[in-house]
Amino acid sequence: MANVDIAALANLLQEAAVTEILPRFRNLGEGDVRVKTEAIDLVTEADEAAERLIKARIEELMPEAVFIGEEAVASDPALLGKLADAELAVVVDPIDGTFNFAAGLPLFGVMLSVVHKGETIAGLIYDPMGNDWAITEKGSGSWLCKPDGNQEKMEMVPAPALSQMVGIANTGFFDLETRRKLLVNLAEVRIFTSYRCAAHEYRALCQGHLHFAMYNKLMPWDHLAGTLMAQESGGYAARFDGSPYLPHHTTGGLLIAPDEETWLELKQKIFTV
Repeated sequence: MANVDIAALANLLQEAAVTEILPRFRNLGEGDVRVKTEAIDLVTEADEAAERLIKARIEELMPEAVFIGEEAVASDPALLGKLADAELAVVVDPIDGTFNFAAGLPLFGVMLSVVHKGETIAGLIYDPMGNDWAITEKGSGSWLCKPDGNQEKMEMVPAPALSQMVGIANTGFFDLETRRKLLVNLAEVRIFTSYRCAAHEYRALCQGHLHFAMYNKLMPWDHLAGTLMAQESGGYAARFDGSPYLPHHTTGGLLIAPDEETWLELKQKIFTV
């Protein structure tokens, strides 16, 4: 497996946040926010500046890696196709939760994953507001790393009865009829929500504050780090058909639960898409 300097990657995410993201938070000028595909899909000057900085640092740190950033793919969609066959790739979401960031809500993160020969081997989710990192490497567990150097192991919690489960359900990318069906089914769980920020959804899930997470649109910068983190926190993840979620997948949905038994219950009773 490729060697990954996790500490250096963590530092560069912090540098991007301190240099390019936080100075612009609640300080975006006219023209600094633009619509990409629809009104809820935004990009800001902070996204683009942060991605440029991260890309430059990755080129110094891991020059052999293919760099796949969300904003780079927005400009050149063909770049996404390089992920499946790359020997080594670094996948970055410079600001996950751009809608929140642009609205002045302090719920956004910086996400990075490392893919080696079609397999996610490391993931980092940095919270600029809390100045801490959720970090995972394949086979090494998931850890919350605090600014004072202390580390806490992250572990998903066993799920309670279905009627008491709390989780994330992103229904916005289904067709209308499927969405209606899912929303009716979701009445069976205690609470379902969406933070509009996968970075914080995955962190909350892996720290044991949530019992499940469901997504339909699978862009690698949103889900690679978090899925590995959940698996390394003891969780079970698969696409809706039960197959493993791999870095090159962009469709097929994703459901994460504390264990396979809970996954099957959720799939059969709630997420029958």
